[in-house]
This record gives sequence, C-alpha cells and structure tokens, in this order.
Amino acid sequence: MSESMERINKFRDERNWRQFHNEKDLAISISLEANELLELFQWKTPEESKENIERLKEELADVLIYSYMMADNLGFDIDEIITEKLIKNAKKYPVPKSIGQKKKYNELDKAD
Repeated sequence: MSESMERINKFRDERNWRQFHNEKDLAISISLEANELLELFQWKTPEESKENIERLKEELADVLIYSYMMADNLGFDIDEIITEKLIKNAKKYPVPKSIGQKKKYNELDKAD
C-alpha cells in the first residue's frame, strides 16, 4: 500500500467515514470534484485558469483522494492498473501513427 493511501485511510478511519465510502458514492464524488476542478477553467484562457494554483491543487487532490479510495475499496493496485491502461493505450495509439496527433485512436488511419 502506498504512503498516500495509508494517510488517506488513516484520515478517513479516524472519522469513521468508511461506512459512507461505497463505490457508488465514491464514483459520484470523483465526478463532482472533477467538475469543481473543471469550473476553475470555465470562461478563462489557459493562462488565466492557472492563476489560482492553490484551488487547482485542492480540487485535483480531491479527485485523486476519492480515486485512491475507490481503488482501495475494489482491491486495485494503483500502479498496476495505470500500467495496464498505458499498455492498452500504447496499442491504440502507436507512436508512428499518433505522434503529434490529437485524433482519437479510431481516426488515426483516416486521411485528413
């Protein structure tokens, strides 16, 4: 278990909050916090959106904390599932076809 996960669990368990952190509610919380993060970018240029670094860090941390808790509930190893996803993405987005492209994997072979 990662040091971050241990700190998250300690914080949650000291408050007896595990009972509220089922997968459904954690998924909802991830989405809500991701939207709070997104709101910091609304109606702003990319440069303006980075002006409030503290809020960005807080909202990103919230998304990550809930994501870690969901992974822990499901018995997922974070490093393992990220590695597995990167392997799948490497197959979908091979470097020769995807380098410098913003196309989705199913559009990489299509002519511009």
